[in-house]
Amino acid sequence: MSDTDKNSQDQTLLDAVTWNDQGLVPVITQEVGSKDVLMMAWMNRDALLETIRLGEAVYWTRSRQKLWHKGEESGHTQKVKEIRLDCDGDTILLMVEQKDGIACHTGQHSCFFLQWDSAKSAWVNESKK
Repeated sequence: MSDTDKNSQDQTLLDAVTWNDQGLVPVITQEVGSKDVLMMAWMNRDALLETIRLGEAVYWTRSRQKLWHKGEESGHTQKVKEIRLDCDGDTILLMVEQKDGIACHTGQHSCFFLQWDSAKSAWVNESKK
């Protein structure tokens, strides 16, 4: 594929996404085998293109204002199996293979391990039940 074709393909991909005022789009990451929702993060245009180039998840960290290759420090990388765009074009779904089964910086499998317990009126760590 020529550079011109590649640039055109990249532009078509990026144009389909509805970016917010900060040039970001929310990304839900789901494990391909278990279908567990692992995390929510943000991507900018460069993060999406880098994700496609590497075949591994790359996000935009709002706190550090830079690209973040998931697992670059922990080794818990996410191999991207599918990239989906929702019907409005304003949310991306990554279907991934999660290395070592740990997606959360806390060491949990998923960042969504807190569950609301109405009886206790409190958030409960469901992984400790």
